[in-house]
Amino acid sequence: MIDFAADLEHLIIRFMVRHVKYLLGLRIEVSGWEHLQTEGPYVVISNHQSSLDVLGLMEVLPDRCTTIAKKELVYAGTVGLICWLGGIVFINRKKTSDAKSVMADAAKTMLDEQIRLWVFPEGTRNQKGDLLPFKKGAFHLAVQAQVPIIPVVFSSYNNFYLRKEKQFRSGTIKLKILPKIETKGMTADDVSSLSDKSYSLMRSAFLEISDSVTQSNGPSRH
Repeated sequence: MIDFAADLEHLIIRFMVRHVKYLLGLRIEVSGWEHLQTEGPYVVISNHQSSLDVLGLMEVLPDRCTTIAKKELVYAGTVGLICWLGGIVFINRKKTSDAKSVMADAAKTMLDEQIRLWVFPEGTRNQKGDLLPFKKGAFHLAVQAQVPIIPVVFSSYNNFYLRKEKQFRSGTIKLKILPKIETKGMTADDVSSLSDKSYSLMRSAFLEISDSVTQSNGPSRH
């Protein structure tokens, strides 16, 4: 069973994240908030660039939602602490049996407890200015549970974070929440087309919002 942080813990985590955001000089802009106002369980999928994703994730994390992340993230300093406090489920990606077991348990828990799950379908970090091909786990999960998928897209961090050059400056992260994709009536045979559709929609949004990123500080939502 997945453990969830209490309401007070959730507020504390958001407080911590906001301070980390300001310390780093980052502004987070969110569009499409209405698409997360969906009742019942669903699977959120988003692109994955670095541990900074946690800052945007905690900005929009729905109620009764947790994530699956690689085990190494728990050791990532302040970000790892935020993840641990937030009830994130850590898996050893080198052990396929562990990952499958967690996914199977998550599908059952989603329906039994009416919760949401956040998954990074690329499976690993990617800062190459595009999206990596999606792994199928999140889509099998959504189809098995017959719950909708809600894509969330993070804009490129390349305007403020250059990993190879070890340069970090103030900047803006744009998050675009896309309309839900229904899976009712789908079977395992539909997983590939579902993955391809999600990838196409998210890649288009990624290129769109990454081109329009501007540098400034402070929170914003619309």
